[in-house]
Amino acid sequence: MPSLKEIKGRIGSVKSTLKITSAMKLVASAKLRKAQTAIENMLPYEQGLHRILAEVGARGPLAEARAASGKVALVAFASNSSLCGGFNANAIRETKARVKELTEEGKEVTVIAVGRRIADSLAKAGYPSAADLTRLSAKPEYDGAKELAESLRSGFESGEYERVELIYNHFVSAATQKVTREQYLPMVPAAETQAQEENPPIVEPSKEEVLEALLPKVLNLKIYTVLLDSAAAEHAARTVAMQTATDNGDKVLQELTLEYNKGRQQKITSEILDLVGGQQES
Repeated sequence: MPSLKEIKGRIGSVKSTLKITSAMKLVASAKLRKAQTAIENMLPYEQGLHRILAEVGARGPLAEARAASGKVALVAFASNSSLCGGFNANAIRETKARVKELTEEGKEVTVIAVGRRIADSLAKAGYPSAADLTRLSAKPEYDGAKELAESLRSGFESGEYERVELIYNHFVSAATQKVTREQYLPMVPAAETQAQEENPPIVEPSKEEVLEALLPKVLNLKIYTVLLDSAAAEHAARTVAMQTATDNGDKVLQELTLEYNKGRQQKITSEILDLVGGQQES
């Protein structure tokens, strides 16, 4: 049985840990509110661009399949740090599973990891990231997203990649994050509405010129939206993880405090009995 001194030391250690987890929860909650606002403000804009594509009704070259090169680019998003529950593990597991599927299909996979944790894990598995994009995981930014999107688009247009896929944690709610895999290139054509088919819109100067200007913006924005989505999911996962850790720490603290009080009571009782016994002997 541990001594009272050891139990007291454990109590102090748990209290120190609780201060850290509580502080981390507050920080993660603040970051979550900011990230959630950013993604909620961005989604209507992205959806608006897709509606325009649907109304124009033309697919464009970026929606057309390329000749099979046997090479697929897999862009996987996670975080640079841990202590966020299963956030990183889920993205890593999904990415490794997809790499295995593509390899078994005879495809050569190029992994582009956004986030230090997933980059390190995939490198150990034999799939080092083609680029260091840890900065985008730490701080999502449009310029960095545009740079990545242009690189992927260039690889697709040149025929280096026959397909580009994205894997990331989608923010559903503060308590739920869903691992998502999407095809990025070739673009999945926007659904054309019945009204558009019956009454084709008048497009000036031409559908081709509108698409030439619009499609790159849609692709740039998609990468930026995924960065914001993944960031919101990360902060939500860390908030929940730190809350869980704090709750568990409180339970351990209560148990240790009870054990300490019982031990102290037993010690006092024993000392009283010794004192009484000594007085009776005298």
